[in-house]
Amino acid sequence: MTGINMATNKRLVLATGRAHMQLADDVAKELGIELLPVDARDFANSEIYVRFTESIRGADVFILESHPAPINKWVMEHLIMIDAAKRASAARITAVMPCYPYARQDKKHLGREPISSRLIADLYKTAGADRIMSVDLHAEQAQGFFDGPVDHLWALPTLVDYVRTRIDPSEAVVVSPDAGRIKVAEKWGKRLGGVPLAFVHKTRDINRPNMAKANRVVGDVSGKTAIIVDDLIDTAGTIAGAVKVVLEAGAKDVIVAATHGVLSGPAIERLSTCGLRELVITDTLPIEEEKRFDGLTVLPIAPVLAQAIREIFEGGSVTSLFTSAY
Repeated sequence: MTGINMATNKRLVLATGRAHMQLADDVAKELGIELLPVDARDFANSEIYVRFTESIRGADVFILESHPAPINKWVMEHLIMIDAAKRASAARITAVMPCYPYARQDKKHLGREPISSRLIADLYKTAGADRIMSVDLHAEQAQGFFDGPVDHLWALPTLVDYVRTRIDPSEAVVVSPDAGRIKVAEKWGKRLGGVPLAFVHKTRDINRPNMAKANRVVGDVSGKTAIIVDDLIDTAGTIAGAVKVVLEAGAKDVIVAATHGVLSGPAIERLSTCGLRELVITDTLPIEEEKRFDGLTVLPIAPVLAQAIREIFEGGSVTSLFTSAY
């Protein structure tokens, strides 16, 4: 007989960067494992150093990094960790990014602009990532930017299950904050049992980032609980404007549900004063204590990530976890 036959067991390893260590701890607990020990630190000139302090040769390595501000630092740390894993002879490397960085720069609005979302995918591939896992991409077609498997996870079931406990579906309406999120609103309406839809007509100045104006509501929201759904809240200008327009159109109260709480700059002031009853987000990004306010609910995304990681490791189906969300 030629060759060597070995009875070897696959090994799952979960490592994390420093941006959102609580989330990584929660994912590890869901999986029933410990995080891989990592020596990560900054040099005086801000260069990042990373070393795994245990062997990962032949392992199926999942490297989790969230990307809050300063986003460029955490992207770089993530890439360096992937490069370290590749050079340590990991069998397969999955980049777990709960909130995909630069997701909104997925197309050119004007000449001589970059498509930064595609650049991010190229950087991860070059660094050595074999596959990418993320939650609620800003645009689903961005999955095509990465030359390899992309596991697009959904927070919708988690959010819907909670919001269902906070409303009477017979007196509710799902509202998209703009025309571009209508398909997501349709999925919400279906999962809530056929709740009607509406959307906010808005205009955006493409020459000024984070600037949008909510104009009017298309659809009937009078006397109903409006559920405004979105993927990401950054400075909250769009959402706060949508809440005010919906209330002016006669809604009795408003719940806002979104996956990613970036909550930059004036977001907390806008959200806490715009008149919403409750803001529901997940912890794909860290929500510091100073960003928390009455009416904010943060749901855990760790169970979703852990389920998907386990399916990938065991050769199962990630899509089957979210079949009912489509």
